[in-house]
Amino acid sequence: MRDVCAAWTLKHKPKSLRDVVGNKETIRKFVDWVKSWEGGIPKNRAAFLYGPPGIGKTVTVEALANDFHMELVEKNASDYRTEEAIKRFAGLASQYGSLFGGKRIILLDELDGLTGTADKGGVKATIEIVKTAQCPVVLIANNAYNPRFSTLRNYCILIEFKKPPAGEVMKHLKRICLREGIQVEEDALKFIARRSEGDVRSAVNDFQALAQGKKKLTYDDVLWLGYRDRQETIFAVLRMIIYSKTCEGAKRAVRMADVDLDMLFQWIYENVPAHLTDPHDLASAMDALSMADVYRGRIRRTRDWSFMRYIIDFMTAGVAMARVNTKPSGWIPFKFPQRIRMLSRSKAERAMQLSIGYKIKRKCHVSAVRASKDILPYLRIIFKNNADMAAGLAKWLDLDLRMVEYLAGSKKKSKDIIELLS
Repeated sequence: MRDVCAAWTLKHKPKSLRDVVGNKETIRKFVDWVKSWEGGIPKNRAAFLYGPPGIGKTVTVEALANDFHMELVEKNASDYRTEEAIKRFAGLASQYGSLFGGKRIILLDELDGLTGTADKGGVKATIEIVKTAQCPVVLIANNAYNPRFSTLRNYCILIEFKKPPAGEVMKHLKRICLREGIQVEEDALKFIARRSEGDVRSAVNDFQALAQGKKKLTYDDVLWLGYRDRQETIFAVLRMIIYSKTCEGAKRAVRMADVDLDMLFQWIYENVPAHLTDPHDLASAMDALSMADVYRGRIRRTRDWSFMRYIIDFMTAGVAMARVNTKPSGWIPFKFPQRIRMLSRSKAERAMQLSIGYKIKRKCHVSAVRASKDILPYLRIIFKNNADMAAGLAKWLDLDLRMVEYLAGSKKKSKDIIELLS
């Protein structure tokens, strides 16, 4: 039975460098730098890995430590912003070998966190550690060229990680399919991989959310995903809102959302019951959402947009502060709202109908809208019941394979029609 309680980004994290998605030449450069320590301390005692989030920088370091049997001392730099904290952690770690005499590698992840207002000498302390390190030190950030890192860069070898191509992401998703025992249509995996835009972590998160409770995933199951733009994954936004400990933190998540407020409301409304298991907490959260909905209605009626701040307060801070008695229960997946799924599917279907309508328009001299409403239903009857006639019509109208499949209603019937065309 599949373990639905584990995040697939952790469950299927590459354990070896050969399994890391993409960036093979970049990884080879990183490996060569680590190996250079075998001949003594190299000129650059630190490697600065940089590139967009979710593309495998941290995973690469962890996999290397595993392959080379090195002790990995790993911390998030944003949690060690001050000079004293950085020295306490990385200073000692960089000077001494491991307890049993093995090799050690130091990782300071999310170095971008040192550039905030809370940084009090953190970058300076990191520079001092790098200058005197007795073992490999790895720094990771999204942007190595932040002005705050100008001096630090002089002591590091810069290694840029780039977004892997969709084909590499797709191979990784296929491996997960085999391990999870899920049958997925090739087009569905390709769609998820392309939508991720090289963000492997995001692709796996999307895949897990879409595949929850399914043994088979079709292209239609994932098609609607294309109707949302990606700025920050919606799952991260929901996590910030539902699990935030402060009102300001929950409200800040709205600025990161890749959907409008109405859509975000639906995401919160349908996911809150799974994450607030205490009845009193859930009731408080639903009260807050109901108040947000009241103000949504007032805006629709009055067009007074000053009510917007109340909507945001109730649907974010109100929900976050409702979490009082709910106990942690492991990883709980976020689910796509059914309402959004249905709206997106209907939008995709209307687009397909209109595309076929334009094909009919060229031959029958009627508007595309009228063709899709009045003629298309009869075409569907023909394509479902008479393959020979359907093949002739498909050729005459110059329909593509996806249009044929839509009209036929199944892949089996569309295959029979396509064979007659060839």
